[in-house]
Amino acid sequence: MNKDNREYVKWFRNSAPYINAHRGKTFVLMFGGEAVMHENFPNIIHDIALLNSLGVKLVLVYGARPQIEERAKLRGVNTRFAEDVRITDSQSLECVKDAAGSLRSHIEALLTMGLANSPMHGAHIRVCSGNFVVAKPMGIRGGVDYQHTGVVRRIDTEGIGKHLTDGTIILLSPTGYSPTGEVFNLSLEDIATQTAIQLKADKLIVMSKNQGLVDSSDNLIPSCDVSTIRNLLAEASEPQIKSELRAISASANSGVSRCHYVSYIDDGALLQELFTRNGTGTLIAKDHSEHLRVASIDDVGGILELIAPLEANGSLVKRSRELLENEIEKFSVMELEGMVIACAALYPYTDLNCGEIACVATSPDYRGEDRGERILASLEQTARDMKLDSVFVLTTQTAHWFLEQGYCEADQSYLPEQKMYNLQRNSKVFTKKLS
Repeated sequence: MNKDNREYVKWFRNSAPYINAHRGKTFVLMFGGEAVMHENFPNIIHDIALLNSLGVKLVLVYGARPQIEERAKLRGVNTRFAEDVRITDSQSLECVKDAAGSLRSHIEALLTMGLANSPMHGAHIRVCSGNFVVAKPMGIRGGVDYQHTGVVRRIDTEGIGKHLTDGTIILLSPTGYSPTGEVFNLSLEDIATQTAIQLKADKLIVMSKNQGLVDSSDNLIPSCDVSTIRNLLAEASEPQIKSELRAISASANSGVSRCHYVSYIDDGALLQELFTRNGTGTLIAKDHSEHLRVASIDDVGGILELIAPLEANGSLVKRSRELLENEIEKFSVMELEGMVIACAALYPYTDLNCGEIACVATSPDYRGEDRGERILASLEQTARDMKLDSVFVLTTQTAHWFLEQGYCEADQSYLPEQKMYNLQRNSKVFTKKLS
């Protein structure tokens, strides 16, 4: 077996836990008309077909702004916006219906492809579009009459749910219908957000031109919580980015536990985000009641109480209060109602471009709900911010857990020479490369 085939087999095996985790779950995918126009869109369709074959329930919500603009220009229709929202008069509405209908047919045709020797061969995908979105007029706001522009009133979750149970992909256009028989132009973000919330979807996936969300230094943010989204939203200036961030924030605050921000330009980005541990874009989790922060001297007592049982059973090396006080700035803690319920430390070796993650501990009463994973991911991000290439851990009893977090076993010769280790503990060494 050549190297490429071995890598493929390794990746396929490592994806098995994610295949099992995603089966039967409901994902809402949101992408604009720009994504449909991009040359990579047929590859996204192939990936959507793969998700469907793996048992994922899919709702696709598409936008059509560039296609509407194109039709308005061809017809000589003057388009107007207020607060980046289209004012849809009767002529503009015809452009909206034309663009939305044309894109729907195009996407349905791509999902129906079944050419031999292509990724779609044998897919046999059923797609359903319909009057699942009930809308109402946006009305007059700030003295502006938005006419045929509307907002979501409700989503026909019962109708959508029946089709999803049958394995059908739901395709929602940027239009909605009122009980009085009117058609309204709706925003992509409004439909995707309300669909994810009302369906109680497991994920909202926002497909953007960007690889993922970035911090103030333009570094990719692999994962964050909703509080970070609020901060990014306050700093954002581009209307499209602001709309995407609002959709994520509203969905996460209303119960959607996971949102993903993924590129529609990079081939395979969707699959990498969903089926690899490090992903390729940004994972956003809803805010937790616990507060994750850098430790202070006031946390020493709580940390000592937390790690004492683990020191007693040999899971952790014993630390004195004096040592902990001297090293407290290396620690991060998770606090709940004033109590330290988890901790971990990062010891950087900047001259070697690596760091040690140590003393990872969670209170027995609060294990579960990924608390250990969250504090570990936070320290890994800190290491990335420090431009470290890798991190390593020593463990005697939690080897499997670190393997599950993407670490690989290494020889003890990997350890930095300038630090003394108690090799009599016979600890195993695990490392992880930081992207």
